[in-house]
This record gives sequence, structure tokens and C-alpha cells, in this order.
Amino acid sequence: MRMIIVGGGVLGTMHAWQAVRRGHEVVHLEREAEARGASVRNFGLVWVSGRAAGPELSTALRARELWERIGAEVPGVGFRGNGSLTVCRTPQEVAVAQAAAAAPDAAARGFTLLGRDEARALNPALRGEFEAALWCERDGAVESRVALPALRAALAATGAYQWLPGREVRALTDSGVRDDHGTVHTGDQVVLTTGAALSGLVRELVPDLPVRRVWLQMAQTAPLGEPLTTSVADADSFRYYPAFRGPELNALTVAQPQPPVAAEHAMQLLMVQRLDGGLTIGDTHAYAEPFPFDQVEEPYEHLIEVASALLGRPLPAIRRRWHGVYAQCLDPAAVAHRQQVTGNAVLVTGPGGRGMTCSPAIAEQTAEELSW
Repeated sequence: MRMIIVGGGVLGTMHAWQAVRRGHEVVHLEREAEARGASVRNFGLVWVSGRAAGPELSTALRARELWERIGAEVPGVGFRGNGSLTVCRTPQEVAVAQAAAAAPDAAARGFTLLGRDEARALNPALRGEFEAALWCERDGAVESRVALPALRAALAATGAYQWLPGREVRALTDSGVRDDHGTVHTGDQVVLTTGAALSGLVRELVPDLPVRRVWLQMAQTAPLGEPLTTSVADADSFRYYPAFRGPELNALTVAQPQPPVAAEHAMQLLMVQRLDGGLTIGDTHAYAEPFPFDQVEEPYEHLIEVASALLGRPLPAIRRRWHGVYAQCLDPAAVAHRQQVTGNAVLVTGPGGRGMTCSPAIAEQTAEELSW
């Protein structure tokens, strides 16, 4: 078949990857000169550890397998299976980690509860004071700023892929799509992966789309000067990932409220080292639109304080700050929202903060459901 993929983010690119791998031709349209949304404004984490039991965890585990395969085939995506440590500094936090490490699916996630010395042996950069850490062997990372160009180059080398940036799709036609240059692109199947761009054509096609947008702030530092051998989270991440729900987490939230800034901005610390040695740190969450056009400084101050405490040294200077918006499906049982909008067009959106993690498997599921 001839496939038309609309949206150049990681979800669209993975649908193109699946289509080409299954023997189809792909025309890939993107409204910007380069993807600039959540796909490049994230940690690059392939985050298995916190996923909800059931379809979400299964999707994340399958995506982790696919990322490893893709990384071996396309080294430019920067995949590494570095795992993660969620660092616990209080007995209440340790209790949540203990419960997770004892859960029936702990082995599938690669969970092991480590003492402080064991965690430091795994990641010597963690010189701060803490009691224990939850090790997740299955977590990984990619380089989000360079992964998409690397994947497109590999697809283009097959001769079955055409990348057309600077083309905003305005309408679906009987045979494909029409862009804002007036060009009609014909094909057998259209896949709309427009990310957080939920107005315009998407709103016309699905006025009551069960997807919301989420706004966040992140930053990147100067090089750390030493390896951060694993990705790192603080125990506030327990509050935001469904895998950790239970009586231990309930007790933590009562006995140990978040600091006011962290609570106001729905914060956790996630920290991953880039290939250049810098650290990506974040993040905040805001759910009520309209979102601010400016960034506030207090969340960054909180992130710097927590990260410095875990490292036992001052965090390197922040060199880049940014905000981003992603689309999140409102159905808690769905990993993404997939909907047929016309006879030959399907909309796939709303993976939320799971986009980078789960996109290879989401695209595979689309291909299998549509019998590509």
C-alpha cells in the first residue's frame, strides 16, 4: 500500500517505520520544518517502571524490546538500556519501594530494592544521603533531539519513504489528503498522528475527542563531568505513576506531603544524562488551559535543590530551559486513543507522557489492527 502519515513526531515516525518494514510506501507530512513538539522536548526515557499493570505495562515492555532492536539497527537514535534508580530518603518512601519490589509483576519490570551502598555501586554519581533505591533494569533512554532525523535517514535509505516537512494537512479527500500548498497526496491509508495539535482538522473530524493537553517545564544542564550511569528519579515520582498505588503510597501522601512548590506544580524529579554529558531534568504538570506563555522560576529552583541533594554536589549550571505540551488520553485503560475517522483514515493520539516510551508498540498495534 501507499501510506500517508500526518505528523512528524515520534508516534508518526514509528508508524512510518512499521509501514516501511511491512513493505509499504510512505509519504510523511509535517507542518513544521522539523518536529518541534513533545517528541523532542522530553527526557528520552523508555520508562517501564511506573506503568500500570495490564495493557499499559505490556505495551511498554514490548516497546522496550522494539527500541532495543531499532537502536541496534539505527545507532543514531542513541538507545541504551541504562535502567533507572528511584531514590528513597525516608522510611515511608522505602515502604513504597518495598511494596513495588514485592509485587507479582516486579520481575517483569526488573525491580530490585537496593541498599544505599548497592545503589552507589551501580551509580557512583549518587553521593547524597538516602536510605535505599528501587532499581528498574528494564528502563532505558534514547536521544530525543536526534532520534527522529536518524530514523528518517534510515527510512529514506530504503527508497520507500518520502519526508515532506512544511506541509500542514487541511483536509481529507476521497483518495488521501490536501495540504496548505494545495497539493493532494494520494494513498490507500491515512494515519493522523498530530500530537497536541487538536484544533483545526482534528477538531472538525472528532469534535468530542477524549484527549486533554498537559503543559510541563524542563531543563538541561552543562555536562556533569562524570557518568550518570542510570536514569534517576526521586520518590515524588511514586505519586504520579500508577504502578506504585496502594496502601504504602497512601500512607506516604499523608505522612509526607510534598513541598508547596512541588505540590502546586505537580512535580517529580526525573534526571537522565545526555550523550554530551549534560543532564535533562524535570518536570512539572499543568492540566487547566489556557496554559501560561511564560515559565516560572520556582519549579526550577526546586529541581536544582533536589537533584543537588541526590548527587551530593551542586548541579551543573542550567544551559537550556523549555516548556512543552503533550496530548493525554482521558481513558485510564487506554494507552492511546485510536479512532477511525473516515473509511481510509485513522487518528492515533493521546499517549500522554508515555509517547517516547510506548510509540514503537503503539504503531505496531495500529499496523496489526488495520492488517497492514
